[in-house]
Amino acid sequence: MKRIKVWDKEFENSLNYSDIQHAIRQIAEKMKVDFEGKETLFICILNGAFMFAAELMKEVELNDSEISFLKLSSYSGIGSTGDVKELIGVNEVIAGRTIVILEDIVDTGQTVKEVYDQLYKKGAKEVKIATLLFKPDALKVNINIDYIGIVIPNDFIVGFGLDYNRRGRNLKDIYTLVKE
Repeated sequence: MKRIKVWDKEFENSLNYSDIQHAIRQIAEKMKVDFEGKETLFICILNGAFMFAAELMKEVELNDSEISFLKLSSYSGIGSTGDVKELIGVNEVIAGRTIVILEDIVDTGQTVKEVYDQLYKKGAKEVKIATLLFKPDALKVNINIDYIGIVIPNDFIVGFGLDYNRRGRNLKDIYTLVKE
């Protein structure tokens, strides 16, 4: 397995780009059926989900859909702070619409739960959650995730949009922190 170093930490390849692409295509196929004929607004949670959202939107091929971006912050180093801060918000109309939250990873679930609740408060007709990666062992809130690409262990990872102190997002594959 290939190893890389990001800052002071060593990571080992755990998911290849082809596996990631396969998971995204499977999510897209389900979404094509579920959202056909619905005016859907996809909301990409920045920064991490930008690569997932870009790849997914190419595969979904829904003519009645839009995409917007919401920038949040809840991580410091290799752990969640538990405090979700909105840095840039969504400007599109939410009321009466079908909304799909696009997340790179759901671990504690606190970030996506906060966004989910806020979208319903703004009058969304329905809110769905799609995540490329899901860590069920880390989940701390009760929330339904409608589209899950890959279930992974509760390890710290980088690559494909995920970072360690702002580095590693550009990697095509996903790498797991090597335990020392």
